Amino acid sequence: MQKVYHRVESIAGNVITIRATGVTYRELAEVESRAGTSLAQVIRLNGDEVALQVFAGARGVATDAQVRFLGHAMHVPFSDALLGRIFTGGANPRDKGPVLNEGLIDIGGPSVNPAKRIIPRRMVRTGIPMIDVFNTLVESQKLPIFARAGEPYNPLLARIALQAEVDIIILGGMGLKHDDYLFFRDTLEESGALSRTVMFVHTASDPVVECLLVPDISLAVAEQFALQGKRVLVLLTDMTNFADAMKEIAITMEQIPSNRGYPGDLYSQLAARYEKAVDFDTAGSITILAATTMPGDDVTHPVPDNTGYITEGQFYLSNGRIEPFGSLSRLKQLVNGKTRDDHRAIMSGMIQLYAQYKETIEKQSMGFRMSEWDVKLLKYGERFEREMMDLSVNIPLEQALDGGWRLLADCFEPIESGLPSKLIQRFWPKTAAVTAA
Repeated sequence: MQKVYHRVESIAGNVITIRATGVTYRELAEVESRAGTSLAQVIRLNGDEVALQVFAGARGVATDAQVRFLGHAMHVPFSDALLGRIFTGGANPRDKGPVLNEGLIDIGGPSVNPAKRIIPRRMVRTGIPMIDVFNTLVESQKLPIFARAGEPYNPLLARIALQAEVDIIILGGMGLKHDDYLFFRDTLEESGALSRTVMFVHTASDPVVECLLVPDISLAVAEQFALQGKRVLVLLTDMTNFADAMKEIAITMEQIPSNRGYPGDLYSQLAARYEKAVDFDTAGSITILAATTMPGDDVTHPVPDNTGYITEGQFYLSNGRIEPFGSLSRLKQLVNGKTRDDHRAIMSGMIQLYAQYKETIEKQSMGFRMSEWDVKLLKYGERFEREMMDLSVNIPLEQALDGGWRLLADCFEPIESGLPSKLIQRFWPKTAAVTAA
C-alpha cells in the first residue's frame, strides 16, 4: 500500500521538500493540493529529506498538500504507434491523439555495454554537400551543431530529418518557441516525413522539468527502436536550453554553482545523454545530432566547452553555412574511403583551395595587386560558397563529387588542382584538357 505524506517542509520555486523514507532517486510522486493533482519527480535525497520537482509548478501547492510516491521512475510508452505522433516533454500527447499506455519502458537508463558496440562503419547520407562530402556523418556518431542565436540551426535539423537515409527520426525539442515547434510540425507533415518521426517537444511555456526529460525520453525510445534493428537518428535542439533548465533547478535548490552558475556536474549530465549513441553488434544504431547555441558566439561558454570534450567533433554553423574550418567529424575517415575512390581527394583538395581563397580575400581587402592565380581563386571561392556551402543545395553524394570536379575544371588547370594524376585521368571532365599532374 502506498504511503501518503501530508506535510511539505518547504517550497522554493517549483521544488517542494518533504521528509520521507524508502524513496529512490528520480522516483515519481503525485502531489495533490487545492490547485489539483500533478506529477513530481525526486531530484535530491539527503537522508530522509526528499526534494521533488513538481511538473505543473508549485503555484497553489500549500504545506498541507498530499504527496504519494508511485514506486517507480518515469515511464514512457513504446510501440510502433509512436510513429507520426507528437508528445510533450512529459510524454503526453500534444497532437490531440490517443493516449498510449502499452509497452512502458524506463527512461534515463545506463549507456550500452561497450562489448555490445561495434566500430562505426556506415555513412548517414543527408543530401547536404558540406556534410556528405566534407564532414561525413557516421552512423552511431554523436555530434553537436554549434551556432550563435539567429543561425538557422532548426531549419538545418528539419532538412536533415527530411533527407537523412535512416529508418526512424526522433526529434527532441527543448525550450522551443511555439513558432519553431509549428515549423517542425508543418515541415514534417507537408513532406510526409512525419510518418517515420516521433516528436517530443518542450516549449518555453511548459514546466522546466519537462525540458530535462526530453533527451532521456527521446533516447529511451530510440534505443528500443534500435534494438529492433532500426537505424535511428536523434535530433535534439537546443542542448543549451537543457543546461539552462538544469541551472535553474540547481539555483532553486541552492546548490553551490560552478562556472557561470551552471551545476558542477554539467559535464556528466551532458555525457550521460551523448553516450547513448551506439551501433549494436546484432541490431540497429543510434546517431545523435544536437544543436547547441553559443551565447555571444562564445565557444568557451560552459555548454559548448564541455560538449566539445564529449563528442567526436562538431558542425559549426556561421552566417547561414556550415563553416569548413570550424567543423570537424572525427569519424569521417572510417567511411569516406569506402564511398568513392575520389572522395577523400576531393574533400582535402577543395578545402585547401578554399583556404587559399580566404587568404586572397584578405590580400584583396588590403589593396594588394591580384595575380592571375588570385583571380582564379576568387572565381573558385565564390562558386564554392554558392554551389557547395549554401544550405539550400540538395544533391546526392555522387552528384556533389561530380560537381566538385566540374568546379575545379572550370577554374583551374588539372596540374593546379593538386589532386593525384590517376584520379585526374579518371574523373576530370572530358570536355576539359588534361595535362600531367
